[in-house]
Amino acid sequence: MALGGLMTGCTTATPVAGTGGAVGVVPSPATIQGGSETVPPVAPREFRAAWVSTVANIDWPSRANLPAEKQQAEAIAILDRAKAMNLNAIVLQVRPSADAIYPSKLEPWTEYLSGTQGQAPQPWYDPLKFWVTQAHARGLELHAWFNPYRARHATAKSPPAHDHISKANPAAVKSYGRFLWMDPGEESASKHTLDVILDVVRRYDIDGVHLDDYFYPYPIEAPGASGAETAALDGAYVPKAELDFPDQPAWQRYLLSGGTLTRADWRRQNVNKLIEAMYTGIHREKSWVRLGISPFGIGRPDRRPRGIVGFSQYDKLYADAELWLANGWLDYLSPQLYWAIGQAPQAYDVLLDYWVGQNGKRRHIWPGLFTSRIGAASKGFQAKEIVQQIGVTRSRPGAGGHVHFSMVALMENRQGLSDQLKTGHYVAPALVPASPWLGNDAPGLPTVAARREGNGVALKLTAGKSNAHYAIWSRHGGEWRFAVVPASRADWTVLDDAKLGPASAVFVSAVDRLGNEGERISVLKP
Repeated sequence: MALGGLMTGCTTATPVAGTGGAVGVVPSPATIQGGSETVPPVAPREFRAAWVSTVANIDWPSRANLPAEKQQAEAIAILDRAKAMNLNAIVLQVRPSADAIYPSKLEPWTEYLSGTQGQAPQPWYDPLKFWVTQAHARGLELHAWFNPYRARHATAKSPPAHDHISKANPAAVKSYGRFLWMDPGEESASKHTLDVILDVVRRYDIDGVHLDDYFYPYPIEAPGASGAETAALDGAYVPKAELDFPDQPAWQRYLLSGGTLTRADWRRQNVNKLIEAMYTGIHREKSWVRLGISPFGIGRPDRRPRGIVGFSQYDKLYADAELWLANGWLDYLSPQLYWAIGQAPQAYDVLLDYWVGQNGKRRHIWPGLFTSRIGAASKGFQAKEIVQQIGVTRSRPGAGGHVHFSMVALMENRQGLSDQLKTGHYVAPALVPASPWLGNDAPGLPTVAARREGNGVALKLTAGKSNAHYAIWSRHGGEWRFAVVPASRADWTVLDDAKLGPASAVFVSAVDRLGNEGERISVLKP
């Protein structure tokens, strides 16, 4: 749902204590339009997220082999910036290359933490648990981002650990240019990925499972020259001599078993099986954990809009995202729409409309924005491009949010973008859009006690059943203010406004893990 009509007007921030001594800053509520003197307006809703990449230390940690305390401090800084900007979710890369940023019996520790694959951070701690705890303490969702098939990145420096899949099951892993890649045609490879993901769903209180665009690898030119990834972002990369993925053994077994699909369709079927099994398995474990996928943003050639040209994830990565949408095998799609609105062959708005049009099951469409392209030496964006793309997205009823790639650009406030968003598009907090196909029962009523104090109205909060957040409205003068507070908070103060005075009305409602809002309670009569 587009937010529309948000206005400026903030009060003083309220501190929130995290765990382990961390203290975040909760932005104060801002004015929202609508409602009446006695009835607050509809809660703003929009998915506002950023990817946090661990591969090659793009976002976090800033470099390998930092002590645990420094890693944690950097994580807190990211979460505090996200909260201060009124983002509501972080998409954290937990599996860069068949390895893990958390203790696992299935895969080794990633080298991007310690510098050596298989070596835990020192002093020992569980980074994923830390991220989940700290995110939830700030009212942020934490989506665990997995690379489904990459087994070794071109930037890797340490040798694979003894329990890495390339050592434990070498038949399932193939060399492709400077990468190692789990072969989607090998059932043991896909089963391993599924086992890894479901293990995280069971053990951690995550809000979502997120897959990126790496299914079969981006094609490279024979005999092994790399560089296809960057070129593909222009939407028109076609290798002159494409190196085929070396899945001949699995392909031959398929043919000998009586298989009749073409090789391209067989590859797509291999990926489709994993996606369907993942969607079913995740919701069998925890019904509220959403599955999101972020494919390359240009649709398949036989369906894309006239005038759109370029690389296709359908033909080259064997990822049939249109089928996943049609079958409802995901809860949100974040197509990587990494081009400018004015770049006609890959125009942002045209591609967004395409994906909205493919969404027959009415899942969430939350496109990926190439925020890190701001200020790039080659084909860089101006900050206003991202601001305009958010505006375009809000104008489409079928698109209810977006994801920034990546958090580093927001941390650096490139060309003042973070400041612009905080005073513009993100001036007020927003709830994550609900997912009614996963459940639409209203959460239980919270118990709220209110009393006036010197600087405002102090609320004592007790969460009801399935309560994940509180939505809090307060009326000051003729304006409604809105705040989102994590259910872990027992106390919250609605501060008096320096210009408009104390609140004349306060309403509180419970919001569950799926974004369903319960009945609003008036705790301060107007």
